[in-house]
Amino acid sequence: MRTAGKDGVAVEAHDLTKVYGSGNTEVVAMRDASLTIARGEVAALLGPSGAGKTTLLTVVGLVTPPTAGRIAIAGQPVVDGPYPLTNLRTFRRQRLGFVFQQSNLIPFLTACENVQVAMELDGWPRRAARRRAVELLDYLDVAERADFYPTTLSGGQQQRVAVARALANEPTVVLADEPTAALDSHRGRQVMELFRKVAHDNGAGVLVVTHDHRALDIFDTLYEMEDGVVRLTNDVPSTAMTR
Repeated sequence: MRTAGKDGVAVEAHDLTKVYGSGNTEVVAMRDASLTIARGEVAALLGPSGAGKTTLLTVVGLVTPPTAGRIAIAGQPVVDGPYPLTNLRTFRRQRLGFVFQQSNLIPFLTACENVQVAMELDGWPRRAARRRAVELLDYLDVAERADFYPTTLSGGQQQRVAVARALANEPTVVLADEPTAALDSHRGRQVMELFRKVAHDNGAGVLVVTHDHRALDIFDTLYEMEDGVVRLTNDVPSTAMTR
């Protein structure tokens, strides 16, 4: 695999606010949230349910527009207030990778095809996409299951395929939302270690929303979120253990 450079900042978010509704129905899901993740860094976002973690992830992932605030990816401003750059969909496909609590693999495609499709949507020739998909699955120690369908894979194997898919277009930023919630502690830690490997080997900035305090030693940086507010913390907060 190509080893990306690790210098520089992967993502910068400043003063992000997200408000739903107005007047008596107004809900502030996120307030003045800021974070910075360098290339090669893996960061955890901790906090209780309802703290705004998923909102922050979807805003940073350019899925949900913020009410206010700024986002830059690899130094390029992409959001300033509620209006993102015009080619948002293409930019997101090429620069961001997503991993979710459930692997969300397409059931009628093999593991390899699930990874290939991400590249083919971006214009890769089929043979080149297949080669890179196999390379990624091998990198994540699941190449022997390349031609198996998702229903024949274990939960841990499915998440490895999902990570491979997230890496398909060599993203600058990888965002993961509770990726180990459906796994036992052993497989959960293996998946968390993959994110560290991805960050360090590929120079991506990785942000993981998690409740799993057992794997926090894997992370370079810990952020805590509560009541829509983010803070950098050097300690494992009590909210990390709250589901």
